[in-house]
Amino acid sequence: MATKDSRTKYDAKIGLNTQAISSDTTTAGVKLDLSGYLGATFSMTLGAVSAGDVTILIKDSTDNTTFAAVADQFLISTEATLDTANTITSVGYVGKKRYVQASVVTANSANLTVGVTAVLERTRTDDLV
Repeated sequence: MATKDSRTKYDAKIGLNTQAISSDTTTAGVKLDLSGYLGATFSMTLGAVSAGDVTILIKDSTDNTTFAAVADQFLISTEATLDTANTITSVGYVGKKRYVQASVVTANSANLTVGVTAVLERTRTDDLV
């Protein structure tokens, strides 16, 4: 009988509430605390697109106040740009800072719907059932 599943090892969080964006801008997502986690995977989902494109941008921080773009060496995959409706891209964070945040950067007369989900990986699962 199974005693653990993926839910035991991972926590899903809102990275950015799904929303319509109708301008070229940077929209900051939720600040997440990685204390007790090994890393995070951010998945950006692009819904309806009338125009423009969107790029996911991962930032990190030591103090949960000042966030800066993460160096590529701490990312698994790339911060991809999407411009096609109903598509998804994911990027992993394996940096050492405690706090992370996904932002979306819209461009080219953007008029689209986008959201981000974060999946955080626990450091220990042997005490969870």
